[in-house]
Amino acid sequence: MPLLSHEALLRALAEGRRGGAFFLYGAEEFLVEEAAAAVVAAHLEPTTRDFNLDQLRASEVAPEQLASVLHTPPLMAEWRVVVLREAQLLASAARLRAAVEAVLERPVPGLALVLIAHIPERSRAQFYERLKRQAVAVEYDTLSAGDVPGWLVERARTEGVELEPSTARALASAVGPQLARLLMELRKLREYVGSRGRIAAADVEAVVGRVPQQNRWDWFDLVGAGRFREARATLTVLLDAGESGVGLVLGLGTHFLRLAIAATSGQKALEAELPAHQRWLAARIAQQARRWTPLALDAALDDLLRADRLLKSASLTEEQILDELLLRLEGRTEAAA
Repeated sequence: MPLLSHEALLRALAEGRRGGAFFLYGAEEFLVEEAAAAVVAAHLEPTTRDFNLDQLRASEVAPEQLASVLHTPPLMAEWRVVVLREAQLLASAARLRAAVEAVLERPVPGLALVLIAHIPERSRAQFYERLKRQAVAVEYDTLSAGDVPGWLVERARTEGVELEPSTARALASAVGPQLARLLMELRKLREYVGSRGRIAAADVEAVVGRVPQQNRWDWFDLVGAGRFREARATLTVLLDAGESGVGLVLGLGTHFLRLAIAATSGQKALEAELPAHQRWLAARIAQQARRWTPLALDAALDDLLRADRLLKSASLTEEQILDELLLRLEGRTEAAA
């Protein structure tokens, strides 16, 4: 069966999908564990959960024990759930793998098997492909820094509060990319705003603490919108907060490639190219793209490449190189105008 998204998994559970095997894998462990908890909660009632939930690790379980657990019937309930972590070890453990493959071939009545794995890079083990075909499979890649604000906006909605993208950026900038901590802070903010139901930037500062005066995402927007004086004025803030010159240039490169897509093919084409958690950016970037001609964008990408090379080889400071880059980009928009 095809890979599902996390949202599709939750919909399937809400619609009554039960039993069989669930293969949850990827580097974003927090999201993997959340998905596993959702599968467990969908199958088990709190009153009988302790009798019908087994949580095992492939590095600690013997083949005979695993086979026995997988074939134990539910007790005083319709379902049992077995969660097997470190399932990537099964690829090289034939006897353990055989116990799982038997369940894939002939599902055990009343059993939901949750396999959690971190697939090694460049692995070609056929076992993983079989799991993707025969189980409900969901991949959880590590969210990029650019994904985090969009993830926060979506998560806030599920928590019953409204979070504007700009406020989500401020929260992500103040807390960092750790999803577990971000969720904890988001829930504290939900309690803080109460019936107001909307989290503002001032709330983030009151609950989380000092919010940086500038973050990389808003800074990219300043550049894309042609607000170069503001971008130059806040450049020091970003660098003092730990942003690197190379990182900012790479981020601007991505931003300008997106501007080019919007300028040449339109907002819908850009939306189709953006990652799921960043599609909300399409309208904003399309508006910025109106300031730029295709020729100016081509030249701007050359300027960014030049700045990247200078950062890696010249004796100038990062701030000097980036300030000069912003002046060159400003000249591009003025010439285009």
